[in-house]
Amino acid sequence: MTGQQRHGSNCRWWRPSRIAAAAAAALLAVLPAGAQQVADSSYSPPIERPTFAPGEGPLVLIDEAHNNFHTVDGRFYPFAQLLRRDGYRVAGLTSPLSAAALAESRVLVIANPLAARNVGTWALPTPSAFTAGEIDAVADWVRGGGSLLLIADHMPFAGAAAELALHLGLEFRNGFAVRLAELQSPLVFRAADGSLRPHSVTSGRSPAERVDSVGSFTGSAFRAVTEGAQPVLVLPADAQSWEPDTAWVFHDATSRVPVGGWLQGAVREFGNGRVAVFGEAAMFTAQLAGAQRVPAGMNDPAAPQNYRLVLNIIRWLARAE
Repeated sequence: MTGQQRHGSNCRWWRPSRIAAAAAAALLAVLPAGAQQVADSSYSPPIERPTFAPGEGPLVLIDEAHNNFHTVDGRFYPFAQLLRRDGYRVAGLTSPLSAAALAESRVLVIANPLAARNVGTWALPTPSAFTAGEIDAVADWVRGGGSLLLIADHMPFAGAAAELALHLGLEFRNGFAVRLAELQSPLVFRAADGSLRPHSVTSGRSPAERVDSVGSFTGSAFRAVTEGAQPVLVLPADAQSWEPDTAWVFHDATSRVPVGGWLQGAVREFGNGRVAVFGEAAMFTAQLAGAQRVPAGMNDPAAPQNYRLVLNIIRWLARAE
């Protein structure tokens, strides 16, 4: 979940569809301006059995070199602290992606990158945040045994990560994933209805680490275009990708693409390495939104098991499961 600025005064709702109008209004109501989203530094869920002793786990690098909306000391601080409490070493990576930069790390996390032209301008076009050389370097590093967690939220972030994702066999829609029948945030994926799929990242190492539901706070949709991807979060049949020219500006001509059955989370083996891709960032952290400091993310009462999913994903990527 991210937001740059509120565009409510500029929106013209779809007159033919009350459902579309209500959904657009709901999006604007639940997603505050990006400047109003701050990390909830007090969030500290229980970890009954840490994977490593403090500071003795492998190195997890979080990309900070591509105008990332989420960084170690910013909105991803709760994410970084959760991993540190599980024993990992966590650091920000401020240099371009290369074999040398990644050599000492076990896991690379890229969350909501942006191309330089979109900093402060969340409008089309949304070119790749990465050079061709960086994309090749990451793909080669993963094939050689590294692990990547790629998170690309709603437009423009999905557009900025699309080329990298395509090299990993996944195609992003550069829009806002909306479920028309469940307008409230978060959208909850559940094992009971099959939208949360079985995998070691959902089962954990024991029943205490099992994940039965995951809350997502408005992101993007993607699908696999090559074999090998295992779904984790599957969008419902009535899901749509709303694809405006400018983030948060929805009007009669805004494209709405059916994405029922598309994904908001998947994992795969890639050569000798592993990849986890997700289409929403707030689910991985804990934020306080707006003047009322409303919980948004792992700290949301509707997402009590999200932190378990985060830990299970990193353990799977680090081969520590």
